[in-house]
Formats: sequence, C-alpha cells, structure tokens
Amino acid sequence: MKCIIIDDEQMARVIIEDMILNTPELSLAGSFANAIEAMKFLNQNEVDLVFLDIHMPAFTGFDFIQTIKNPPKIILITSDKDFALTAFEYDFIMDYLVKPLSVERFNKAVQRTLSFNNMVLSNKIEPFEDETNKILYVNIDRRLIKIDIPSINIIEAKGDYILIKTEKKNYTVHSTLKKIEDKLPESIFLKVHRSYVINFLKIIDIEDNSVLIEKNVIPISRSNRAELMKRLNLL
Repeated sequence: MKCIIIDDEQMARVIIEDMILNTPELSLAGSFANAIEAMKFLNQNEVDLVFLDIHMPAFTGFDFIQTIKNPPKIILITSDKDFALTAFEYDFIMDYLVKPLSVERFNKAVQRTLSFNNMVLSNKIEPFEDETNKILYVNIDRRLIKIDIPSINIIEAKGDYILIKTEKKNYTVHSTLKKIEDKLPESIFLKVHRSYVINFLKIIDIEDNSVLIEKNVIPISRSNRAELMKRLNLL
C-alpha cells in the first residue's frame, strides 16, 4: 500500500518513516509537517493509507478529514486518547494509535487495514461463493454480516445507502441499488422501480401498479411491469 505521513512533530515522522520502511506491504510516498501540504500532494497523487496526527497547529487532523474528498484509509496517531470514539464515526479510519508508538501496535494497525481491504470491496458488498451460491456478505460497522440470499424480500434505495429487508431482519448498507443488483441471481430478483429490487418469489399479491410482499406495498414502474409479468408463472 502506498502511504503518506502527516505530523507536525519531526521526531514522530522519523519514527513512523522507519516503521514503514520496515513493513514490506507499505511504501512511503511522502511525509508532511502540515495537512495543507499533504492535501496539495493528494490533489495530484493517489495513496492508499494516511498516517495522520490529530493535534496540529492551525489545521488539525479532523479538519483534514472533513475537508478532503474521497479520503483514503486513515490510521490516526496522537497523544490524546479522548478522540477515540469520535475517530471511529468515520468508516475510512482503520485504527487509532497513541504516542509513543510501539512496533507491535503499529504492525497490528497495518495488518488490520490490509485485512479490511482484502475482505471488503470498495462498494461495501462482497459475494462469497459457497456450494449453493446463496450467500451474500455485507459490511456494516466494519463487520461482515452474512445474509442468505433467498431470505431477502426487498432492497430499497435510500440516497447513498440501501435498505435490505429480509425475512427476519433489515440491514442498512452504504452502497447503490445497481451494485447489489449485479450480485443477485436474476432467476429470483428483479428491479421493478428505480428505488426497488424485489424477490418476486415473495410476492403475495399484484394490483395495478404495485406488488405486496409481506406487509410492504412496492410500486412497479410502467417500464418494468412487462418484465415482471413475463417472470411470473401465470395461469
């Protein structure tokens, strides 16, 4: 992973640089004494990971986080433990290291980041093949939650998120309807509206331009109605 350091303390930067150089999975692309210079670099270069100090004069680590667009993964480094809960409100923050750093703790943070990258695709949804190909894993609060695909009733788009409604539980996932639609079997799932994908085997009733699944009334767009009627086993 290509990484950079942002820390106003020169000694701290030297220590982190040495740890990075001794970590085969990491390559150091830059080391910066302030966040402004780092942001200029990121405008021209892509990196995978940022080691970021919170307490810096004029422009803090959290100022950096709130300003940068499409942030890479971040490992926070600070002498203050009080920001831990605030830090983990952000999905892209992988870990929180407290100074003085130890090699063991540094390596653990890096391995956690590598493991996260390996497990979770950028779209937050990853299918895991099993013998029946009926399992989907979704990332929620850094946990991979297993969902049996046949148990899914409805998927609803809600802005930058989707709501997956299953027989027993609902899950809110940071993704788009298109991304999850591509990972579901066409044999039982169909997009019936710009905001809904349904498991048409779960349809109880169809009336005019809507379907009933459990207690949910789902609209059917005119353009998708014909395809739905083709899929149904009509008498």
